[in-house]
Amino acid sequence: MDFTIHQLVCFDAVIREGSFQAAAEKIGRSQPSVSAAVKNLEGQLGLSLLDRSGYRVLLTEAGRSFHDRMHVLLGELHELKTYASQLAMGDESELQVVIGDLCPLPETLGLLRRFFDGCPGTRLNLHFEAISGPWERLFDGEADLILHHIDKADPRFEFLDLFTVELLPVVTPGFLHFPISSSITTEHMRDYVQCVIRDSARHSPSRNYYLVEGARSWTVSDQTMKRELILQGMGWGHMPRYLIEQDLRDGRLINIAGKHLRGGQVEIVAARRRAEAHGPVASRLWTYIAEQAASFASTILL
Repeated sequence: MDFTIHQLVCFDAVIREGSFQAAAEKIGRSQPSVSAAVKNLEGQLGLSLLDRSGYRVLLTEAGRSFHDRMHVLLGELHELKTYASQLAMGDESELQVVIGDLCPLPETLGLLRRFFDGCPGTRLNLHFEAISGPWERLFDGEADLILHHIDKADPRFEFLDLFTVELLPVVTPGFLHFPISSSITTEHMRDYVQCVIRDSARHSPSRNYYLVEGARSWTVSDQTMKRELILQGMGWGHMPRYLIEQDLRDGRLINIAGKHLRGGQVEIVAARRRAEAHGPVASRLWTYIAEQAASFASTILL
């Protein structure tokens, strides 16, 4: 006889709660039924999964190995149940999408518009967030999808590569009181106001990139406002090349990156939670973005 999902759930609950009684209370079963389920599982597998000799039940070596593999199965089962429920309900009535501060708005909104034109029954709720804000909304369950940069080593993310943004430190002509060269250091810039993007995260630790320690800084909510402040000679800062390319060509802004004061590159992706089930419209959106990624990147001046 094959083991059952009920037996796996009981075994998992015992491990997580530390005892048969606590496991029974957690999953709403009697203690004898949980104990019998785990005992039957061991008999069917021909393995001793638990060491019952102490005050708390402990995993045997075989039990630990089996539980590690079983945990993946239970996670996939949860996703399947959630997805089946979403299928039964039909297309989602709304989706939450977060656009990060480094995404070019005209191209990004055009990409989303072309998809949602074909989904008249689903309302798109757009949020615009900066720095840590997109990640926070995703992990708080307030976003189905984010378009932003991520830590690709974080196993919680599933992602699609979109494009790379080049960030350049720029000033207006005459802003600096010394000659521009490739030898400018952060110490040279400490006496000048630096324009930075305000982290929109509400409860996560605030982050800042390229911030010169000890320098005065003015914070803004988006890249467009930041560009305007820099063009007005109110400060300097790192800007995405696609947003200032024409300013650089026309001489309104000057790239001051060099050996010490460096620019950078940021990989923008579409990301969602790996361990979350996604409904029909969200799944179609994911597939659509994957299919459009190459042509989408080609429309952006990088």
